[in-house]
Amino acid sequence: MRAAKFHGEGRITIETVADPVPGDGEVTVRVTACALCGSDFRPWRNGWPVTSGHEIGGVIDQPGHPRHGERVVAYIPVFCGTCEECTAGRTHLCTAEEVRKLIGWQRNGGYAEKLVAPERCLLKVPDDISDKLAPLLLDTIGTTAHGVRLAQRIVPNGRALVLGAGPIGLGAIIVLNRMGYGPIDVVDPTDYRAAFAESLGAKRTSPEAAEQGRYALVIEASGKDAARQVALEAVAPEGAIVQIGESDAWAIKETRSIRLKDFFLIRSFYFPIGDYEPNIELLRADKDKYERLVDGEADLDGLSDLFQAFSRGEKLKPQLVPA
Repeated sequence: MRAAKFHGEGRITIETVADPVPGDGEVTVRVTACALCGSDFRPWRNGWPVTSGHEIGGVIDQPGHPRHGERVVAYIPVFCGTCEECTAGRTHLCTAEEVRKLIGWQRNGGYAEKLVAPERCLLKVPDDISDKLAPLLLDTIGTTAHGVRLAQRIVPNGRALVLGAGPIGLGAIIVLNRMGYGPIDVVDPTDYRAAFAESLGAKRTSPEAAEQGRYALVIEASGKDAARQVALEAVAPEGAIVQIGESDAWAIKETRSIRLKDFFLIRSFYFPIGDYEPNIELLRADKDKYERLVDGEADLDGLSDLFQAFSRGEKLKPQLVPA
């Protein structure tokens, strides 16, 4: 089969490798679509030892298996199902180090024709959800909705700010609207993404104006220190910041305005597997908006060019379609 290899410095080659062999409790999945994600810029820039790609839709390709031919998405945290976190329903926080690996990060992912995955991590896709939309059930909806659900415990409604109008930020705008937050402001330096955010009902603002905003809820979706600084300044007293964007380190200055207020900082990672069915309903409710997010696709030979366009902010949620 063919798979992408990330060498670092934006260099991707497509290589012929052996077909993956499933182990105990695993099955083979033929990839139908794998969405590009901003977090994939880390392996794109630095190189990576396994096949990247973690927003994966596909078909179980295991002749003789009861689920052969079933359309699925890959829930990327491999979990044990028996530890304290798993039995509490927090499968994304599994503590069994011997099994806890992320598909596309520590295990081979979806920038390939096939992969193997634990059967328990393969979630059935309903017939009314297309191959094109299925990967959005993961990060774009799953990760953002989980963060907003955590915030609802503290701030059930009110004015919101989204920092970063990449796929996660745009997904957050759709989810916030659906869950009753608003009005919603957005900060992003890229005109294309900011204009799309405005088409979803958000209002573009500047970082300087946002810092004076006193927002009940702030979604930090960029992973940039400058955005984190704005979030801390912009959140209202007793408001909440949901930290979704990722980076290797933080460098934040604690100013007087940050120091002299109470607020909640929520770090949100992925989503518990029990959220999958509610996330399907979120997709169904705003299917037309999510359809517009997927604005590009390429096969394996076009993956490198697609990443280049994505890195320049010219694409919102492009996808690899291996076939």
